[in-house]
Amino acid sequence: MFVRVNKELCIGLGNCVVIAPTVFRMNTSNIAVVTDPTSVANDKLWEAAESCTAEAIILEDDSGNMVFP
Repeated sequence: MFVRVNKELCIGLGNCVVIAPTVFRMNTSNIAVVTDPTSVANDKLWEAAESCTAEAIILEDDSGNMVFP
């Protein structure tokens, strides 16, 4: 699974960092960035993506198809 953050949608709430701190961190502009998406299971990536109220976390399958949001 591939994960990325739409920086234009991210509002800096930080739920993703709380749920998956090895995958996400906040940059100096308080925008989430992906650090190590392979450090957690896919269900944790889903949990983080679903917790994003701005729907800024994008999940894609191994073929590059968007599966969330």
